[in-house]
Amino acid sequence: MHVVILGAGAIGSIYGAKLSTHHDVVLVARPAHADAITRDGLRVTGADDRVYRVRAVTHLDRLPERALIVLTCKVSDTRDAIDGVRHLTNGDTTILCVQNGLYSENVVKSVVGDRCLVLRAITHFGAIFRTPGVVELKVSAATRIEDSPRSRAIADAFTACGLDGQVTTRIKDEMWQKVVVNCVINPINAITRTEVGAIADPRLRPLKQLIVDECRAVAARDGVDLAADFVDAIDRVYAPSKNLSSMQQDLLKGRRTEIDFLNGAVAALGAQYGVECPVNQAMTTIIKAMERAGATPPASPS
Repeated sequence: MHVVILGAGAIGSIYGAKLSTHHDVVLVARPAHADAITRDGLRVTGADDRVYRVRAVTHLDRLPERALIVLTCKVSDTRDAIDGVRHLTNGDTTILCVQNGLYSENVVKSVVGDRCLVLRAITHFGAIFRTPGVVELKVSAATRIEDSPRSRAIADAFTACGLDGQVTTRIKDEMWQKVVVNCVINPINAITRTEVGAIADPRLRPLKQLIVDECRAVAARDGVDLAADFVDAIDRVYAPSKNLSSMQQDLLKGRRTEIDFLNGAVAALGAQYGVECPVNQAMTTIIKAMERAGATPPASPS
């Protein structure tokens, strides 16, 4: 299989490293990361400890036949990333959107139209970008892939490389489940500057419940029934996590976050359905203010 990892940050680098053990892989990454990988290899630490020799570039000039593009960039960078490869795609190309966000795959579809197949995937891996050429794998889990005639082959290839590929016919439900988890963990983790596991702090429960209640109301109008005990499930699953949310990582690096595609997208869809989402809108406003401030903590009062 010919695989392009488009937007090889933390998660993309993990996928590229694993897939390179059995397939022809190229990482499309920022210059410093690509240069370090070319020079020293891709070092994965944490739950894995290995240097992977994989090709890394800053842009693509061509795509091989039947290429699989694994899109792992931030949703806010999607349009620019896909604009750069659209002319290279054709009917044999598959773009697999391994991203966060509410209907984030629609951004890709709006750019490529009917030139190639676009599929959504949900990843439960967790990773941190440490330095150019080095990523830390925090959590290994499953990769859930939207059902299509090509999906089983992709899932089997992922599984053979340790990425636990699974095909699902319920991608919309699973997208909403992941979105709600991210709507709770990402902004709270970023605002409190804590590890993900701190989300289980009982003092945060009222805020988490308000976020979840709004998400459940919008999801219901969108045809998805989310579990009533969602907050309990988040606490149970994520309490042991020592990871940092992707949103906190973005703020620490002074980068734009995905808040518009998480809490902001829920609030926007809620407005279309006539469901008010003041708490999710507030989370969006706070994170965007932190973006503008460069995530610098306010000075202590004298």
